Amino acid sequence: MAHPDWIGTPAETAWWSWDGKQVFYKQKRTASQLRDTFQAIPGKPRLIGDAELANLDSDKVVYNRERSRSILLRNGDLFERDLKTGALTQITRGSNGLAAPQYSADGHSVQFRVGHEWLDWNRADHLISPLAALRASKDPAAAPDDDAVRDMQLRLISTLKRQKDDRDASRDRAEELRRADSTRAPAPIYLGDKVVIDASALSPDGRYVLVVTTLKGAEKGRIGKLPRYVTESGYEEFDDQRSRVGRNMPSEHSVKLIELATRKVRELSFGSLPGIAADPLAALRVAQKLPALKGNRALRVDDDGEAIRWSSNGAQAAVLLRAIDNKDSWIATVDLKDATLKPVHRMSDTAWVNSDNNDFGWLPDNGTLWFQSEESGYAHLYTLGADGTARALTQGKWEATRIQWTADGATAFMLCNPDNPGTYEVCAVTARDAKLRKVTALEGVEQFTLSPDQRKLLVHYSTSYMPTQLATVASGGGAALLLTDTRSADFKARQWIEPQYVAVPSTHGAGQVWGKLYRPATLEPGKKYPIVMFVHGAGYLQNVSKRYPVYFREQMFHNLLVEKGYIVLDMDYRASKGYGRDWRTAIYRQMGYPELEDYVDGVNWMAANHQGDLKNVGVYGGSYGGFMTFMALMRAPEMFKSGAALRPVSDWTTYNHEYTANILNTPELDPEAYRKSSPIEYAGQLKGNLLIAHGMVDDNVFYQDSVRIAQRLIELKKDNWEMASYPLERHAFVQPESWYDEYRRIYQLFERTLK
Repeated sequence: MAHPDWIGTPAETAWWSWDGKQVFYKQKRTASQLRDTFQAIPGKPRLIGDAELANLDSDKVVYNRERSRSILLRNGDLFERDLKTGALTQITRGSNGLAAPQYSADGHSVQFRVGHEWLDWNRADHLISPLAALRASKDPAAAPDDDAVRDMQLRLISTLKRQKDDRDASRDRAEELRRADSTRAPAPIYLGDKVVIDASALSPDGRYVLVVTTLKGAEKGRIGKLPRYVTESGYEEFDDQRSRVGRNMPSEHSVKLIELATRKVRELSFGSLPGIAADPLAALRVAQKLPALKGNRALRVDDDGEAIRWSSNGAQAAVLLRAIDNKDSWIATVDLKDATLKPVHRMSDTAWVNSDNNDFGWLPDNGTLWFQSEESGYAHLYTLGADGTARALTQGKWEATRIQWTADGATAFMLCNPDNPGTYEVCAVTARDAKLRKVTALEGVEQFTLSPDQRKLLVHYSTSYMPTQLATVASGGGAALLLTDTRSADFKARQWIEPQYVAVPSTHGAGQVWGKLYRPATLEPGKKYPIVMFVHGAGYLQNVSKRYPVYFREQMFHNLLVEKGYIVLDMDYRASKGYGRDWRTAIYRQMGYPELEDYVDGVNWMAANHQGDLKNVGVYGGSYGGFMTFMALMRAPEMFKSGAALRPVSDWTTYNHEYTANILNTPELDPEAYRKSSPIEYAGQLKGNLLIAHGMVDDNVFYQDSVRIAQRLIELKKDNWEMASYPLERHAFVQPESWYDEYRRIYQLFERTLK
């Protein structure tokens, strides 16, 4: 539980040099938060001197159509690189909030956004010019609202009338001069004072802007207060935090199409989206005696501006829309002439549509749309041609993620796991014949980047006991060139237990539940081993993989437990990531039920196959794992003897809206789902030994969750439970002293109660 620097700091952000001949990466200094830049040379990384930094590239690169030039965003500023000569030109200096750089349709200029203003840098004259300045305010030239008192004042007071006429004349003349003088910037585009601009996307041809807005003054709901007791000032301090689920619904979005030449603003109607007027929650509304839905369902543009994609020539646009009730998402193209939406793909789910694995965009032909969809039950890659027919490029009981297309649109590279849910490689599929091939053989690939000439891949990969490292491999496949190994000599010298990847048969029709088993190489004949079950956090997260785990400390702790005579199983229970739609949504309206079934199966499997002791079973985990520890001890007290619930959710009505409403709807609409899924409702069934540990400044799962269930246990006169509080820790602990204290308590709990 020491500071993880002792393991060796991993390779972080990495990128290709402009010519594809070198690889650079960032790495944290030991015992410091500062980062250095290195050139990746196998066995002898080279520290980049400060004087060299000005000519480096970055991991944020956009190429032009011919791949002869690239835009790079570095330290908040924009640069352009000539990929034939290597010459680097700085476009901005000291910019604030620069975002969304792209090439213009003709390739002659670079477009980017600062705040709500779109700008253009012309390569010929190096001039930065505004293209569209969006304003969420009333147009000063617009006629005022009707007001009898105002009209009377102007009629009776001639001085006021003359002053008004002078202002109007000056403004009109300024606009005449602006239109006549091409050196002047265009006037701002006013969208009115009743909206807030959330996002915008400029067409590369500079003709249109799509703008996402919400109504101003939306009720934010009651905000939580987070008290801090140990402070530099010596006084209590309070921070504002999020509201709880259902206390305020997400704001509804509108999408406006602006034609820049005419400054005409038109709102896109959502009425053409199939199913938009149907209420999938109608039965729940009736049950709660709530008013029926009137009109269309409320929508949001998924991921705001990231969910608007223009073709490179600016002739096509597509938008990803998501119902606020979480049951539908749509991809729709935009008819720029008529300002209408044409739906081209719909995902519906009786539980909730996935907010991951829904990337999309246009291929270089400017007419073919590609997208990810879960319609087969797994996230796969599709293309949609001009004829409106969708075609699956990948298929099977695995997931295609992190899609990257070649410049010619002929091949898509992706992360894939077709052989085993926890084994990730880079795969490639051809658009012409949907032929799939594996490119890497590293088993634990995390992400990758194509080289500028697209002949190689820069791969981030890891293993069970090796944090993220870098390698390159030819895009056609072959042996990988391993570039880094940043582990310390101390960490590499230790002998670690390699987890066994096991498939636990489900007795509830779920097929196989994958897990990582930690146990001695040889079991003593006739001995019964106490069982510890680990539950990963986040719910929708995959921990049973060949990669370096998020829970690397816990993995080392499992080594200690095995050394001390335990056997340990870490499971990807239903709701975990990487196993498809049915696995993900099994917990809809019943959090803690399918997962607990899987853990009960896991315990029984450990007893039947690895000499596990059914009389001495412990469980622990943090966040969602803490929630599941509560559910195990309180809903299956006859099996789980002891447990440590770390930063746990005890009542889902206190958690955030974005996560919880997906799974349980809202407390007003679906109170039974919250009662069924909240551990505080089962506190009376606790029989075993419980440790609760929570950071007091946790801004994810509020400390209040542990305080409330503690009070409930007090009132129920429950015994054999304890609570450890950490005054300076948030959700993810940072200080080694806190990690040590927490895991010392977990270890002592298991030693005291399971042996």
